[in-house]
Amino acid sequence: MTSKTAKKVRSLHQKKYRLQENLFLVEGAKSVVELLDSNFQIEMLFYTEKFENQYNDYFNKLPFSVFTEKIAAPQLAKISTFKSNEMALAVVQIPENKPLKINNELVLVLADIRDPGNLGTIIRIADWYGISKIICSKTSVDWYNPKVISGSMGSFLRVKPFYTDLENFLAQSQKASIPIFGTFLKGENIHQTKAISQGILVIGNESKGIPPLLEKWISHRLTIPKFGNAESLNAGIATAIICDNFRRNSTKKRIKNQ
Repeated sequence: MTSKTAKKVRSLHQKKYRLQENLFLVEGAKSVVELLDSNFQIEMLFYTEKFENQYNDYFNKLPFSVFTEKIAAPQLAKISTFKSNEMALAVVQIPENKPLKINNELVLVLADIRDPGNLGTIIRIADWYGISKIICSKTSVDWYNPKVISGSMGSFLRVKPFYTDLENFLAQSQKASIPIFGTFLKGENIHQTKAISQGILVIGNESKGIPPLLEKWISHRLTIPKFGNAESLNAGIATAIICDNFRRNSTKKRIKNQ
């Protein structure tokens, strides 16, 4: 690997250069293998002999335009954000930030989620519960941050993001009669919520919750009941609890109606 190439790859650790180059990194065997099965456009692939031996069949799927290079594990570690990466790293084009149409489905809206670990977890949770679209505020952490991509465990390939002005998005959704749910300290007990299979679920900032500017657009205020003394819940955990209750209740309703 040339020093120029190594420098370019390492620059993608930072948001400034990801935006400038319109590229992001995918690291580790699991995520890279899933990437090779996706429609994402790969620019470069760096891999070790160990990765080649285990996943040789996947190389046949790569377009000729993809630059590939086999390198030693120590070289790979130097360009990776991982402390140890003995398998592979891909440089991938960032998809266009396109508006997402909502069609009788459950969609997540993230209001100022700042922690990359939380966003990665939420993407993974969305994928688990069959949610394929996440709308993010412009102040939320970069979807293509290496920690987000790593934390999503490949789910970023199946869940689509759209960064936009949330007040305008929620206003338009309300006009379209789409139910909008949000979590608050006071609201309807999530355990007693009726079956919900479609609508928008707003998740607020890790420490400040849902911004006051967005509260007026929320038609259904929900609360996760507290039984102990913890001050608050992690944003990812709160998302999982709400999604699980939504999906469980809608499943019960479907079984009851059969």
